[in-house]
Amino acid sequence: MIEFGTGGWRAIIGDIFTKGNIRRVACALARRIKAEGLAEQGMCIGYDRRFLSRESAIWFSEVMAGEGVKLYFVNLAAPTPQIMFTVKHMGLPYGASVTASHNPAIYNGIKLFTLGGRDAAQNVTDAIGQAANALKDEDIHALPFEQALQQGKITFIDPRDAYLDSIMAQIDMEAIRARRPRIELDPMYGVSLTGLMTILYTARCDVDVINDRHDAFFGGHLPAPNPETLRDLQGIVTDHHADIGIATDGDADRLGIIDEKGNYVPANEVLVLLYYYLLKYKGWRGAAVRNIATTHLLDRVAEAFGQTCIEVPVGFKHISSGMDQHDALIGGESSGGLTVRGHISGKDGLYAASLLVEMISVTKKPLSALVQEIYDEFGEMHMAEYDWALTETSKADIQRRILTEKQLPDFGLEVQRVSYMDGCKVYFEGGWIIVRFSGTEPRVRVFAEMDTLAHAKKLVKVMADFAGLPFQE
Repeated sequence: MIEFGTGGWRAIIGDIFTKGNIRRVACALARRIKAEGLAEQGMCIGYDRRFLSRESAIWFSEVMAGEGVKLYFVNLAAPTPQIMFTVKHMGLPYGASVTASHNPAIYNGIKLFTLGGRDAAQNVTDAIGQAANALKDEDIHALPFEQALQQGKITFIDPRDAYLDSIMAQIDMEAIRARRPRIELDPMYGVSLTGLMTILYTARCDVDVINDRHDAFFGGHLPAPNPETLRDLQGIVTDHHADIGIATDGDADRLGIIDEKGNYVPANEVLVLLYYYLLKYKGWRGAAVRNIATTHLLDRVAEAFGQTCIEVPVGFKHISSGMDQHDALIGGESSGGLTVRGHISGKDGLYAASLLVEMISVTKKPLSALVQEIYDEFGEMHMAEYDWALTETSKADIQRRILTEKQLPDFGLEVQRVSYMDGCKVYFEGGWIIVRFSGTEPRVRVFAEMDTLAHAKKLVKVMADFAGLPFQE
């Protein structure tokens, strides 16, 4: 069955992610577009560097052409945020990107976007998924790709310059030129290289690059920027005495950061750093929006500057919606995705990386010093994150005990309140813990945030033991 999660439709290649199912998704979306009278406006599609991504985009496009929906085809592997920008820039009602983001190499998928370049809302993806599952092979009409090109039903486009120019227009390029930082870049075999190199070289940065070739297996590693996958980047930052190390995930909508000392900077701290920079150093104002599993240190920064912090479920579409509703300044999540008011409504690793380079250039302070500045002013919070693969039986047991029967272990702390908005989140004085199921993989995740990492890990162990999950530090 085709099932859309928090980050679009993702599935194992050759199992659920097949040519037939890709065509079903395309057909369901095409018929929705026609029912809305938008076939002439059409949509755009892009793809990343994963195995079969370009071919999948072609199969998708052939069905759009067969259904009479105008299709704009981005003819080079591109970052997902570039496709979102293109939907917004061209005023298109829909867009799509063939990607499985940071999932393992055996996965691929499709992310859908709607007017304004935002992640499609759940009611939209649910409807498309249901319609796609109801289709049979004989229901689907496709026009061969080359024939569709010749007939003008598919048009090649290259929106890269407009996208990069938009980012550079929002970044203080002169401050970066004056500082001329040294940067180590790790695109993790993904699609950020050309875009980031263009921005950084235009700003006269000194740049070294690793893991830049096309490798559909991502060097045998998960294409997610985390402490385990960025060890090579840590080493090169210290060896070259760089100011910052920047990594982006497979489709470049998320990033990972290494400071000048070679230390991994958690995504939560990156989000707080940028919010703090925008408020204190640029004098901007506005609320912050974070998902339910993202640091509460953001709340402390917001309160100190007379702003608010809004909590939403996991899934960037909820962050985008919250930013619109509250005219928020920044929105982000603990997995490394964020955006800022005035840019696209989705997460963008290239924009976030550029803003971080601006930050160290304008403040003339190293990353580690800026993190310490925040800790000195607002106190420390540290997050422990764990996840486990699930069987159907183990998932059902956790669902029943924690989410249905609402059982909880004794944490040894006074519980302030419990939220079931997205999973189960327990709030304490000065911290919290959450257990929730992944929206993109058959896994359960437990996050806890407290004043020390040891304290946070202790809470995770209590929850893991209660849920029957093996815990190992």
